[in-house]
Amino acid sequence: MALSRTLPRTPRLTPRLTSRLADRRTTRRLAADVGLLVAAAAFALPLIWVVLSSVDPHANLRVKTPDGFTFGNFDAILTPEITFTPLLNSLILCGGATLLTVVCAALAAYPLSRFKSRLNRPFLLTILFTTSLPITAIMVPVYALFVQVNLIDTMQGTILFFAASQLPFAIWLMKNFMDGVPKELEEAAWTDGASAFQSLIRIVLPLMGPGVAVVTIFSFVMMWGNFFVPFMLLLTPDQMPASVSINEFFGNRGMVAYGQLAAFSVVYSTPVILLYVLIARRLGGGFALGGAVKG
Repeated sequence: MALSRTLPRTPRLTPRLTSRLADRRTTRRLAADVGLLVAAAAFALPLIWVVLSSVDPHANLRVKTPDGFTFGNFDAILTPEITFTPLLNSLILCGGATLLTVVCAALAAYPLSRFKSRLNRPFLLTILFTTSLPITAIMVPVYALFVQVNLIDTMQGTILFFAASQLPFAIWLMKNFMDGVPKELEEAAWTDGASAFQSLIRIVLPLMGPGVAVVTIFSFVMMWGNFFVPFMLLLTPDQMPASVSINEFFGNRGMVAYGQLAAFSVVYSTPVILLYVLIARRLGGGFALGGAVKG
């Protein structure tokens, strides 16, 4: 006897049901848009306050239209003691540490990406673990070590610690970007007599320009806004970077020069913006392989 099986019927979408589903999707989309707008406003309000208060002669903590328009706040802070010397110190510290971080990260990521070993995975996991360590937990032994080796209150010692603190995550990022460069290009260079170091400098790094740009921007920004490390390792006021000298705008009795603080914040954020503008075109370029491994 043949068993007759009836297929389940697909429910028909009536105009009323279709309209109800469309309204539900619209409601969810509106809820998501509202949530994103609230999050964007939370990030935008401090930036708006900084811009408006920097030209407000009577600035306070409120986000408001300036009572007037003045550049007096900028005139008050654009002095060697308040702005120029701390900014120069920040550029020396963060620029030197960023260069050292990028170079060491490239040299450390290359063997992890190109050579297979049973120690690669434990080493990468160790790197991942070190990125989760809070920097405040290691500052006491680091301070004691720097005192012993006479690196306390020195620019070079702070640069070394900046680079060491950012190096684990920089290696992790650099290794992942380096994995995207085909190894066949290096093998062709090795056939022509190039060494591994020459292939890294002339082939791998030029092709992973976006990766180098990401590591550079990330390292520089993380160091540029770091207050705790230079505050602990540097003692001489003339060596303090801008991230520490900004604390001078907060008075001892709660008196804060909000207008000058906002103007200093605008100047302080300018190098980071310029750095991003200068190398932002490298971020979206992708790997310029262009069929180099074809044929």
